[in-house]
Amino acid sequence: MYQVTFSEQAMRELNRLDKLAQLDAIEPISALKATDLANPREPLGQFRRGQRSLYRLRSGDFRFYFEVSGDNLHVLYILHRNSLEDFLLRNKLPVTEQQLVEQHSKFWKYLESLTK
Repeated sequence: MYQVTFSEQAMRELNRLDKLAQLDAIEPISALKATDLANPREPLGQFRRGQRSLYRLRSGDFRFYFEVSGDNLHVLYILHRNSLEDFLLRNKLPVTEQQLVEQHSKFWKYLESLTK
């Protein structure tokens, strides 16, 4: 069994949910085993981002992006499945970590400004 830790961005996303929704969201990642990580199958996936090996786990409407370090799973990002950030990260498009951490509301405000 792995110990699961969360980045600041991931904790902010979790804290937006009520307690029961938080438990439902983190259940799949807390149940991961070494055999799951060795042979990832849906809803778990693995990809490389630069020199890092990252995993993606779908959990309801969210995507958990994490890396493995020994017996620790460190969740870097929790992104909503229909967000621009999730699309960019899944498709390995050029994006900095800082851009992923920024709130997606700036994107929607920009789109709204185009309609005015």
